[in-house]
Amino acid sequence: MIRTIIKNIPVIRHLALTYKIKRFAGSSSFWEERYRGGGQSGVGSYNHLAAFKAEVLNDFVNKHDIQTVIEFGCGDGNQLALANYPSYIGLDVSPYIIEQCKHQFANDQSKSFYVYHSKAFVDHAQLFRAELSLSLDVIFHLIEDDIYHAYMTHLFDAAEKYVIIYSSNFDKRTMPHVLHREFSKWVAIHRPDWALIEHIPNRYPWNPRDKQNTSHSEFFIYTQTRV
Repeated sequence: MIRTIIKNIPVIRHLALTYKIKRFAGSSSFWEERYRGGGQSGVGSYNHLAAFKAEVLNDFVNKHDIQTVIEFGCGDGNQLALANYPSYIGLDVSPYIIEQCKHQFANDQSKSFYVYHSKAFVDHAQLFRAELSLSLDVIFHLIEDDIYHAYMTHLFDAAEKYVIIYSSNFDKRTMPHVLHREFSKWVAIHRPDWALIEHIPNRYPWNPRDKQNTSHSEFFIYTQTRV
């Protein structure tokens, strides 16, 4: 009872978060350790939240006759299992989870997987390109500013026609491994030739009293305005 009361005191919560942040080893290490420890990609990739994302994405791919898709942060493959993509490339920072995806989709010749390291990713030959570039529930897990900037750059550089981002779009640190970012500002500054053509609110908007079944994330669909 006393412990619960203490946790609800704003100052105590702030100090506890600050302490955890200082001990945070980094976003890449966090996900590799999480997956190796038996963890999964998060509630957003499961159940009704995953079904909502798949509905929107499959509908977009079908309506726009998308043939090639690349995803920066493919995760454990549960979300991908609901997708209908003719050709797919999945990238992730965790070698362990890429290995798991390789086995999970071993009999699916339409899917390829690669380990992604933002500081060791140079694609001048444009080998990693697709009509649609995806970022699903990833941006707010990019804690380091340099990694965030590199990730956003690679995400847009890989897109031939469209970029779809499913994420929160405000600035706030809520957990050691969660840093919400108003990424639309980044796009406006660094990719002014890309325009937001559709914003789809979440069917299950965030409710702090129901964290397992709701989400901060929404769909933001961009297309290039200058070819």
